Amino acid sequence: MTSDFATSSDSSVSSGSNNQFVFYVFESLIVIGVFAAGAFALTLEDQKTVIYAAFGLVSLLLLLILNRKSLDNFNQKTKQLENQKKAGLYTYLSNSTGGDDVEAINLIRSRAIQYSQELVDDYKKTRQNSRNFYYVFQISTIVLSSLTPILVLLDKVDVSIPAIKWLPVIFPAIAAIVTSISTSFPLQETWVSANTAVELLEAEQEKFILGVTADYRFYDLGDDPQLQKQKVLQSVESFMNQVNQIHLKQVQQVKPDKKQENTQETSERNS
Repeated sequence: MTSDFATSSDSSVSSGSNNQFVFYVFESLIVIGVFAAGAFALTLEDQKTVIYAAFGLVSLLLLLILNRKSLDNFNQKTKQLENQKKAGLYTYLSNSTGGDDVEAINLIRSRAIQYSQELVDDYKKTRQNSRNFYYVFQISTIVLSSLTPILVLLDKVDVSIPAIKWLPVIFPAIAAIVTSISTSFPLQETWVSANTAVELLEAEQEKFILGVTADYRFYDLGDDPQLQKQKVLQSVESFMNQVNQIHLKQVQQVKPDKKQENTQETSERNS
C-alpha cells in the first residue's frame, strides 16, 4: 500500500513537471514572437501591413496572458492534489481501510495543510521579491556611483552632442534616488523575516504530516476509530494554533519598528 502511494505520488510529480515545462516552452515561444513582431512592425512602411503586424502583436500578447493564466490555474490544481496526498498519509499510517470518517479526516487535514501552504507560498513570494529588489538596488547604487567620477570628466572634453553633457548630472541624481529608495524600505529585513517564516512553517507542516511529535501523533492509538478521530482533531487544532502563532509573530515584528520611527519623529519635532 505504501509503495502504491509512493508510485502514484512520483508519477503525479513527474507528469506535473512535464506539463509545466510545456507551458514554459510555449510562453517562451510567444515572447520571442512578440519581440519579432514588434521589430518587424518597426521596419515596415506600408500602413496596411503595419496594421496587420500590430494586430498580430496584440494577439500574441493576449495569448501570452491566457497562457500565464492557464499556468497559474494548473499550478493551483497541482498544489491542491499535493495537499490531498499529504493529508492522505493518515490512511496509510493508521492502517485504516477507508470510509466516511477517514474521508472527513483527510478533508480536514487537507484544509489545514492548504492553509499553511498558502502562507508558505506568500512568504516565499515576499522573500523572492524583497531579495531581488535588494540586489537590484544595491548593484544599481554601486554601478551608478562608480560611473559618476568618470562622467564628471566629460565636462573637460569637447563633445558635439549636447545631451551627453547632462549625463554627469543625471547619473548622480538617479544614484541618489535609488539609494533613498533602498534605505527607505527595509528590503533586507523583510527578506530575512520572510525566510525565517518559511523555514518555521515548512518544518511545522512536516511535523504535522508525518506525526513525529506528541501533539501530532495519532496512528499509534490502537484500533479505536473514535479515539483516533478525536486525536486527529486535536492535532489539527494544535497545528493551526502553531501556524497562526508563527504568522502573527512575523506580522507583529513590523509594528515595533513603526512605533520606534513615530517616536523618533515626535521627539525630533518636540526638540
